[in-house]
Amino acid sequence: MTKILVVEDHPANMKLAVLLLQKAGYSVLSAMDAEAGLAIAQTEQPDLILMDIHLPGMDGLVATSLLKQNLATRAIPVIALTALAMKGDDERCRGAGCDGYITKPLRYQELLAEIKAQLAKRDSLNFSIEPNKQEGPP
Repeated sequence: MTKILVVEDHPANMKLAVLLLQKAGYSVLSAMDAEAGLAIAQTEQPDLILMDIHLPGMDGLVATSLLKQNLATRAIPVIALTALAMKGDDERCRGAGCDGYITKPLRYQELLAEIKAQLAKRDSLNFSIEPNKQEGPP
């Protein structure tokens, strides 16, 4: 089952995200701050991370940058979840390493479409970099 980590400090937003993802058939991990999210990402190796940008302490952009610098977590797609909808915010999130960008309030169909797109992109990248396997002599 596809495992998604949600890093979100607002309890109502966390509850909504978890319910939406579980209803769609995903296994969900959760963290209330960036530090916990980084630790869970390292140990659990989720298939995708939904990262709130405004978190207490370390913000989601710094956390995403750290994930992308770590060999163990750099290939995990990160989708920014944010109330930021000003011009340039999307580019700022992508510049920190986010692979996708969704504004709050969450729209169910948009969220699921972005998750599917990012997982498909990750799978196609993993497939294209796997070494050729030979079954025996040619």
